[in-house]
Amino acid sequence: MQLRFFAIPVLGGEEAAEELNRFLAGHRILAVDRQLARDGGNSVWAVCVSYEPQGESRPRLSKRGKVDYRDILSEADFIVYARLRSLRKEIADAEGVPLYALFTNEQMAEMVTRRVSSVSELREIAGVGEARVEKYGDRFLEALAQSLAEVPPSTATPDEA
Repeated sequence: MQLRFFAIPVLGGEEAAEELNRFLAGHRILAVDRQLARDGGNSVWAVCVSYEPQGESRPRLSKRGKVDYRDILSEADFIVYARLRSLRKEIADAEGVPLYALFTNEQMAEMVTRRVSSVSELREIAGVGEARVEKYGDRFLEALAQSLAEVPPSTATPDEA
């Protein structure tokens, strides 16, 4: 994973915005963090993009064509991820809704890798809307915090193990 930073002026920042858009279109984006730096007419959007450079290995797909998170998460992160999956199944079964109605596998993996610890951080994950945050956010944040506290972090990535 690599990082790239952009400063997009609020006024007259079309060219910088186009540069960002070209970059986003040409890379596998992992996360985008943005903050507004207010300074009157000189205000800018500070954007940090986490991405995989061209040629880096992509996650392996299972036989059913799905991402195998054992291959892309560290061992410790996968344990936490598996706990979130169990919680999701428990809630989905109790409510009689499909698993993805709560959170997708990708969203839960991002919760783990980003070490999400607040409702505002949960809202930053792509596809996580206010309704999901209101209905399920507290339970997932609690499970995530508890699991991260119990599972010692692993320093090895799956490729190094």
